[in-house]
Amino acid sequence: MLLVDDNPANTDLIGDVLARNRCLTNVHAVLDGVEAIAFLHRQGKYSGESLPDLVVLDLNLPGKDGRAVLAEIKADPLLRMTPIVIFSSSEARDDIVHSYELGANSYVNKPGNLQDFILAVTSIGEFWFCSARMPREEEQ
Repeated sequence: MLLVDDNPANTDLIGDVLARNRCLTNVHAVLDGVEAIAFLHRQGKYSGESLPDLVVLDLNLPGKDGRAVLAEIKADPLLRMTPIVIFSSSEARDDIVHSYELGANSYVNKPGNLQDFILAVTSIGEFWFCSARMPREEEQ
């Protein structure tokens, strides 16, 4: 899984919560959209990385924001089937609608309190890694 969030406290917490998920093996975190695209294209220091089965993406990122990252992933024939979960503090209807228009597979609001935040992250992990069938599983 690739986690894209510019807040290191969020990436640490999300990574810790997802690492406890019995169905998930690897969580990679990057802090901005440019780094996310480099990871997905396996460029530079990411040349040895595997493509993730899932991307959890914040919308508000420095440099290349999450909307641009989402659009680029869904426009790329090699990446477009990768499921993308938008995990954002934005509750703006326009952000939600636009994310789905760009091809997001789900949109989850980041809750403001720790308990609900952990529950939301746990739910994302359980659904995408224990229940959902992933496109790359079908290739194997």
